[in-house]
Amino acid sequence: MVPAPIIQTILYATDLGKNARAVFRLAVSMARHYDARLLILNVVEPLGTTGSTIIANYLSGETAEKINRDAAHDILHHMKERLARYSKEEMDAFGLDWAPPTDILVATGIPSEVILQIAKRYEADMIVVGTSSRSFLGSAMMGSTARRVSRHSTIPVLVVPITEE
Repeated sequence: MVPAPIIQTILYATDLGKNARAVFRLAVSMARHYDARLLILNVVEPLGTTGSTIIANYLSGETAEKINRDAAHDILHHMKERLARYSKEEMDAFGLDWAPPTDILVATGIPSEVILQIAKRYEADMIVVGTSSRSFLGSAMMGSTARRVSRHSTIPVLVVPITEE
């Protein structure tokens, strides 16, 4: 007989998009079910080459680098506050008598890669992600981040489909 998985830490990765509430509620339900810690992660993609080039054309290298560094710090701080507010509002809306221990994390990089790195660093036992409403062909299918995470993860990944709220 195969033993039931031991789930102590669940990583919920969100872009706070259209499907965020449904995915968050499922992640909280899973954390409650397993009496697990919940990590809430948002990954901010770095400024692309076009944006960096535009800034570099108008400012010296040192000034452009400082602006990029300061802006990245401000964005990460703002997102962490936004996630904390979102988490509190959603937990309050649940009307729970018990909420899972929760950590708010914000990082920069390629979302799928960062999600997998954070899962490993925090020894997550499960990843919960939502699908995206955007796709290359314009149809609703699994988003590229969810697809990459599920393909490369060494732990279970729960991919939550888009729902109408």
